Amino acid sequence: MTPEDFPRAFASAFAAQDAPALAALLHDEADLITPTGQYAEGRTAIESALAAEFAGVFRAARLVKGKLRLRPLGPGAALVTQRYVVTGAQNESGAELPRCALVLTATLAATPQGWQALAAQLSLLAD
Repeated sequence: MTPEDFPRAFASAFAAQDAPALAALLHDEADLITPTGQYAEGRTAIESALAAEFAGVFRAARLVKGKLRLRPLGPGAALVTQRYVVTGAQNESGAELPRCALVLTATLAATPQGWQALAAQLSLLAD
């Protein structure tokens, strides 16, 4: 996987509600901030936080890729900023929420396992 492939792999795993696959995109010792503000350190905690997101507001959500900005930081490192449109998010009673914008910001590094995020943040954007 290349840095350009990372956002697509992220969106595919998100659409499949596959917390283990999403967590595998991050380094063992990575940090993640979820769209609802959960902070997780390490792959096990990240997988748990993402599973909680999929059990809640994002239980039926999908991501549609928008604008990608890729900035090389040197050999083996890159900063990815990927915009998505979120559809299918639901409130506590199961009613669908209006679509919204989400930005993934991830610092990637080339590791023996391929390109992985060392830190990532998912930010919901205000209208």
